[in-house]
Amino acid sequence: MTTVSKYDGWGNDFLVVDLAHARAGQTDLTTDWSAVARAWCHRTTGIGADGLLLLERIDDVNARMRLFNSDGSTAEMSGNGARCFAFALLRSDATRGERVYRLHTDAGLREVTVGAQTDDSAIATVDMGEVTRIDAPADWHKIGTHPDRPVMHVSVGNPHTVVGVDDVSMIDVLHLGRQIPQVNLEVVAPGPETNAITMRVHERGAGITQACGTGACASAWAAMVWGLVPATGERTEVIVHMPGGDAIVTVNAPAVGRITLSGPTRYIDTYEASLDAPYVATVKHNA
Repeated sequence: MTTVSKYDGWGNDFLVVDLAHARAGQTDLTTDWSAVARAWCHRTTGIGADGLLLLERIDDVNARMRLFNSDGSTAEMSGNGARCFAFALLRSDATRGERVYRLHTDAGLREVTVGAQTDDSAIATVDMGEVTRIDAPADWHKIGTHPDRPVMHVSVGNPHTVVGVDDVSMIDVLHLGRQIPQVNLEVVAPGPETNAITMRVHERGAGITQACGTGACASAWAAMVWGLVPATGERTEVIVHMPGGDAIVTVNAPAVGRITLSGPTRYIDTYEASLDAPYVATVKHNA
């Protein structure tokens, strides 16, 4: 059995496994993490989560983060995952207080600041890096987007397609997301505040989720380019309303062309789970 901790950012939840602990006493290091993610993340038969994060410390500040989606596929980056991951690092450290961690991800280096905190929650801000334009995904024509709708294909370390709509509640995001499963699909509408947008998302490898950190960043960037929110000087702060909560995204921070994501992350619980097939999570306890 190995220890699994669960964290949450606006309802976007992740399981975190410290590989050093998981490998302690294990002679077989050929764990099928894709199968583990599918089993542990299953909402009915497992613990339930949108993804599994593998934590490997490098030193006191640096750590390697690998992400498996709930369907067992891998992802380069997750904004909420990075924030949850950094809080997991802080909770395992001997001392508390504001800390900055450097996460080594498949999308590159990401710096996360864990600020105001309690034992079970913290405000975490992640420098998400540069936002870049990418090509439309294969089979984009299947979406059938009206030519008057604004559309933007961007990368925030992982691929996103953002579509502007009048009312996100009227869109069948599940159906549309399944047409282009190789990207994350966000639908966004302006408001209700002048500096805000409302967003829903279908995540690659996870389906409909309550929130998406990289998606919030991609959507805020697109909204500013489209003029859905007013630019307020060099840096523009955008509130992104999602079903799970409200993200604060700052465009052109910490530098022009970059973007940051800030908000709460929460420790949920700790579990004991098997690393042997069928990877059952059998015991739950508070920690």
